[in-house]
Amino acid sequence: MRPRIPVIAALLAAAAPGAAVLGGCGSADETATGAQPPPAQATVGQPPAYEEQAVDKLKRNPRAVDPDAGVAADFDPNANASVTNAAELPQPRTDAEIRAELERSGIPSGEQASVTSDGLAVAPLGAPDVVQAVIQAGNQIARLPYRYGGGHQTWIDTAYDCSASISFAFAAAGMLDRPLVSGDLANWGAAGPGRWITIYANGGHVFMYVAGLRFDTSGLRVTGSRWQAEPRSSAGFTVRHPVGL
Repeated sequence: MRPRIPVIAALLAAAAPGAAVLGGCGSADETATGAQPPPAQATVGQPPAYEEQAVDKLKRNPRAVDPDAGVAADFDPNANASVTNAAELPQPRTDAEIRAELERSGIPSGEQASVTSDGLAVAPLGAPDVVQAVIQAGNQIARLPYRYGGGHQTWIDTAYDCSASISFAFAAAGMLDRPLVSGDLANWGAAGPGRWITIYANGGHVFMYVAGLRFDTSGLRVTGSRWQAEPRSSAGFTVRHPVGL
């Protein structure tokens, strides 16, 4: 039986000087045994002479206290100060002036939303985050067509009926986890009108007001948008609202 050579000893023998090179990229100067020629001696030269740079020619500011600060030694911060009448200073605007400016800009203040010329709703600045989320979601489907049953099989659809439209907006705001039909919405939430959102529902139709703006599929026939600035009759509808809104 032949003696077994330890693996480590074999590896050390293969790495010893003079061992044959079994593979890899070699040069034409390598000998048959794989020994490498001695490295050539590098020629030690003189370092290149330093050439004066433009930055070496800069001079310090003779008037500066600190060359890096750039503050004149004779600088007086109160030299040009003068006593100003408090009445001449800019005065803060009143709430009425700010509200008027917001109305001119198209951003409503207070609790009343507005509708743009292309049928999208603009939430008032004072609306809670959940109300703004309902309005933003309503804008996504505001101009999509009506289709009976649309939006009930899947949240993302090409058309929505009345109850799916409201369900979509509520779900986007985290208030629903599934679409409801109009009869369900007639019993959903709390009874009576809400401060921010009020639902009007019966067995055949449902619409709602969000921050004073009506969201109703019947408005598609009027302006091409579910958002309507004009109210409609609420006769025959049960009045509900999301709890807390």
